[in-house]
Amino acid sequence: MDFVLKPLPYAYDALEPHISAQTIETHYEKHHRGYVEKLEKMLAGEPLAGRSLEHLIREASGPVYDNAAQIWNHDLYWRSLCPAKDRSEKPKHGLLSVRIDGAFGSSEALSWRLAAAAEHLFGSGYVWLFWRPSVERLEVAGLPDADNPLRSGDVPLLCIDIWEHAYYLDRRNRRDQYTDAVIRNLLDWDAAEQRLRAAL
Repeated sequence: MDFVLKPLPYAYDALEPHISAQTIETHYEKHHRGYVEKLEKMLAGEPLAGRSLEHLIREASGPVYDNAAQIWNHDLYWRSLCPAKDRSEKPKHGLLSVRIDGAFGSSEALSWRLAAAAEHLFGSGYVWLFWRPSVERLEVAGLPDADNPLRSGDVPLLCIDIWEHAYYLDRRNRRDQYTDAVIRNLLDWDAAEQRLRAAL
């Protein structure tokens, strides 16, 4: 299979003023595209080239895992966000809302948990909202580097990229400002609802 750079679901400037067009373009065209190109070169002519990203995340290790996970993680990250004008401010009354209340108490408490996970993640990585089938419960975790809940049999619903390239052009070292802006203004709760329904 060819590993492809999926198109962004919106224009470079669609997430302004919270994330600049320059940051989105650089992040997507340089970093995300770079992982796709590296994985293609790495696996050219190899049996693993025919495997899906999900298979590589679950079964591979080392640079193959790192690049496959980064492609998958970025694909979900872009689709975890949407322009502020198009989004629900919090999860609507639906399956996701019920599960959030059961796991965290409220959508506000979930927002606090997401922010805390970002704050306590040392170095680069992602903050995840995911469904854990083994306990039938939503969970939040900050995982380092390219780590992904798929590896543990869980189902990612949303992620926030905490690597410096996601925010440094806009915020310099103020990662907390970036994560707060994403959580308050850009998370696509409707998409998370659809992913949860598909998982169930």
